[in-house]
Amino acid sequence: MNVTPLRDPQPLLERTRAEWGGQSDLWVFGYASLIWRPEFDAVEHRVARVRGWHRSFRMQSRVNRGTPEQPGLVFALVSGGMCQGMVFRIAARRANTELDRLWAREMPTGVYDPRWLRCETSAGPVRALAFTLSRRSPNFTGPIDDGQMLHILRHAQGRYGSTLDYLMQTARALHQQRVRDREIERLVRLARQQGLA
Repeated sequence: MNVTPLRDPQPLLERTRAEWGGQSDLWVFGYASLIWRPEFDAVEHRVARVRGWHRSFRMQSRVNRGTPEQPGLVFALVSGGMCQGMVFRIAARRANTELDRLWAREMPTGVYDPRWLRCETSAGPVRALAFTLSRRSPNFTGPIDDGQMLHILRHAQGRYGSTLDYLMQTARALHQQRVRDREIERLVRLARQQGLA
């Protein structure tokens, strides 16, 4: 299913590639599905923390985890707070190819604002590419009450599966990395209390 791009992703790719330089290893910050389904060839990964951004289950998905009639949700990196996730290092010799693949996956509609963020790791800080979402984006939902959330978790299904499955897979991946996210843990409890998971 084709979705009309919000903006042309190609100039954003060219700018991102210029900011990176193209000669060094490429670091990518993952905060949700990139952790459990990276789809790129990384030679190293580490738990990492970014400050000034947080993981937020507030991005509408009308294709991958929902439909135009019943939008689902996916996580986004939104300004404010702190987020623990993973950084992945892609070797320089493969980085241009892998960046193209990553762009096709994350940026087909140009919805995200790609940014280079300082990521703190146990082996020192790295500068990594992250896909952030503006609160002004038409895909940002704003606050969702538990009643709305349960309706979405019950009904939203897209080409890659349900919003519920996406939430549960993200929760499992973070747990495996010993990363705590209280809001995800609360949503998982809510889903289980309602017999959804």
